[in-house]
Amino acid sequence: DVVLTREPGGTEVTQRIRALLADPASHLDPRCELLLFLADRAQHVATVIRPALERGAVVVCDRYSDSTLAYQGYARGHSLELLRNLNEWASYGLTPELTFWIDCDVTVGLARANKRSGGPGDRFEKEPLAFHERVRTGFTELAAVEPDRFIHVDGTRPKDVVAAEIRTATLARLAGKEASR
Repeated sequence: DVVLTREPGGTEVTQRIRALLADPASHLDPRCELLLFLADRAQHVATVIRPALERGAVVVCDRYSDSTLAYQGYARGHSLELLRNLNEWASYGLTPELTFWIDCDVTVGLARANKRSGGPGDRFEKEPLAFHERVRTGFTELAAVEPDRFIHVDGTRPKDVVAAEIRTATLARLAGKEASR
């Protein structure tokens, strides 16, 4: 049983939060933005992630607490200690066992995002290049602190190569988890 989900917007309720966060017309105070992400996480964990884990499913989530540290901490300047405490609270203490950081130069990533969306992207993609560099620095530092949990993936390679690396690492982690039972 594998549950695929995302943040923000992994539930019907939080789709509305996602729309607000992504809307370029939303001029959100950084604290408001942070609290919306945390509200999304609390609802998402309570209604999707925790129930899935309780029934023994594997949960694959596109973005989670590490993204909050990178975006709202490193890029927006909120205290990392505060964010860790808030993440712990909003996630009911659930921490990922494995995090894939698909990395590439920020200009490449932004170009891809704009191509996917068919034009200038969402509110985050419109942030200045320096913002995105701080996000990337955040992920670099987070991965250095927890190298057993983070897998750095070179996102400049073809999609099928990136997908194969992620699949192999995931299956190896699941096999190791099963062997330890």
